[in-house]
Amino acid sequence: MAGTRLGAISLIVPDYDQAIDFFTAAGFRLTADIDQGRKRWVTVEPPGGGCRLVLARADTPDQQAAIGAQGAGRVWLFLETDDFAATAAQLTSAGAIFEETPRNEPYGTVAVWRDPFGNRWDLIQPA
Repeated sequence: MAGTRLGAISLIVPDYDQAIDFFTAAGFRLTADIDQGRKRWVTVEPPGGGCRLVLARADTPDQQAAIGAQGAGRVWLFLETDDFAATAAQLTSAGAIFEETPRNEPYGTVAVWRDPFGNRWDLIQPA
C-alpha cells in the first residue's frame, strides 16, 4: 500500500453553492466544481492542504436526513491550524458556531464548532 493516502471524504450538504460559499469564506480553496448533469463534483481543501471534502448535495429523503448527522452527534471532523485565534475568527465570520471556549489539552488547544449544516468539528492548534 505504498503511496496510499486518504484523499477526500464526502460531506452531505443541502446545496452546492451554499456549501461552497461557507467553506471558501472559511478559508478553504475550491479545488473542483465540475457539472456532471444531474449532479456536480465539488471539492474543497483546507488552506494548508490535506484531505479534501467532496461536497455532496443530498438528493433523497434519506440523504437529506443525514445532513449534519454523519457523525451521529459526535465531533467527526478535525481541522488543524497554526493560529487558533485567527482561524476561529475566520470560521466565525463565515458562519461557524463555536460550542465552547478554547481549552488546553495535552495534544493542543481545541474547541468544538459546528458548520452551518450541523456537522461538529474540532479546531485544533497542536501542542
